[in-house]
Formats: sequence, structure tokens, C-alpha cells
Amino acid sequence: MLSYQHVWHAGNFADVHKHLALFALLERLMEKSSAMTLFDTHAGRGRYPLDEPETARLGEYRDGVLPLWQADRLDNGLLARFRGVLDEVQRSPGGAQPDHYPGSPWWFARCLRRGDSLRLFELHPGEHRHLEEAELGRGRVQRRQGDGLAGFADALPVATPRLAALIDPSWEVKGEFAQVAKSLAQVMKKVRHAVVLIWYPLLADHRHQPLLDGIRKQGIRNVWRSELTRFAPGSVRGLYGSGLLLLNPPWQLDLHLDEALTELARLYGGAATHESGWWVAE
Repeated sequence: MLSYQHVWHAGNFADVHKHLALFALLERLMEKSSAMTLFDTHAGRGRYPLDEPETARLGEYRDGVLPLWQADRLDNGLLARFRGVLDEVQRSPGGAQPDHYPGSPWWFARCLRRGDSLRLFELHPGEHRHLEEAELGRGRVQRRQGDGLAGFADALPVATPRLAALIDPSWEVKGEFAQVAKSLAQVMKKVRHAVVLIWYPLLADHRHQPLLDGIRKQGIRNVWRSELTRFAPGSVRGLYGSGLLLLNPPWQLDLHLDEALTELARLYGGAATHESGWWVAE
């Protein structure tokens, strides 16, 4: 159950998809002055050196963050700002290629203001040790080893006026897709205005379908769906694409993300495409 470690896949196209959306979401949320409580239910590490043996062995960042990093020109402002922020985590900013890739705790922590708080959950003991060692501003960040879905639900409601969360499991546990849908319904009963970003894998066996079916069955509305296909289905082993569900997104964020992700797909070329839309509308 605890075999997954993201270090093997750091900086891949799914990370770029997910963290571009997280970056854009946080950028918009921080425009308002009211305090926020932020949750990362499956945090992993704060950042990932791309020369780690595990990361270098698969080299998935070469089909993910590297083409973005090396692009001569980016016409989309959101995509350009995202690439610019990646410089903040590098040993050698502006180098020929990135040497580190930031995990979701880093993206969250860099945005924290006075009055905001961040709660990070990680179940894997080894990954949690790395998380404890990460430089994230300890005064405003809580790091807990444990079940993030349960911890998220148990912490609600929160004292701040606003709440946002990332749910990004390994999806290796049987029944996890249905459980995430159930947990999301529990969260919505406690905090109807919660903004929640969920990542899911696109694989040949469509194992993500119970997640989508479960959200429909629970009657959850106001969900924007984004799917980035990096490779033609069936042409690669494992992940061919990346999916996101964004619950209660800020106004027009869907339009800005669609434009940025469409440019990202063009940058990747080949079979890469991006599709999005209001999947469960009010």
C-alpha cells in the first residue's frame, strides 16, 4: 500500500499539468485579502532534485518540464509566469535545463501570507521524512504523517473565511477512486464553498471511471474538467494522459487555464492535446 514514491516521476507532464493549474488557482485566490486554509492531502516531498538516481533512471521530466523550460517563446502569459517561477527552486536559475522540480508543498508554501495556513499530509514514512526536512516556512505549515483524506475531512470546518485543497493520491490502493468521490461529498457537506483540485491518471484501462461516476452519483456540481493527453492511447506503457477536476473555480479561471494548456499541448507536439469543459454544471 505504501510503495509509491513520486521521486520516480518528478517533473513529468502530469506534474506540469497539475502544478500549472495549482499555480493559476493560487494566483487568483491570493488576489483577495481574506485569510485561507490550504490542504495538500498527499503531499510527497517539497522538491525533487532531477539528478536523483530514481528520477534520472526513468527521466520522465524530459517529456514534461524540460520542453517547457527550453521553449524559445511562450505566447501565453500564464504559462510564461509559471515557467518563470520555476527558476525560484533551481540551484542554477536560467540554466540550460532545470536541476530541481518543485512538489506541490512548495507551490502552496510560496504563496502563504500572514493569516494563511497550510496543512500537509503524507502517509509514506520515507516521503514524510523528506517533507519534514523541506524548507517551507515552518511557522505557517503543519506537516502530518497520516491519511490525508481522513485528516482533511476531520479538520473541517476551518476558522478562515476561505478553503482550498489539492487531492493527488497515488491511486495504487484498491477502491481509492470511489473513496475520493465519497470524501469530496463529505467535504462539500461541511464547506460548500471549498475550492478543490483533484488529479487523476489517464491509463488504457480507464481505471479513473469510478471517480467520475462517484462524483456524479454524489450530485456534486460546479466542476470543471481538464484532460491533457501527452501520448496516443496505447502507444506507451502506463500514463498516456493527465486529468484534473476543479471544484468551485474562481471566475474565468477555466478560460485562462484552457488557453495555457492548449499552448502547452502545442509545445509538446505529436499526439498531445488538451480538452476541457464544465463536466458537471449547475
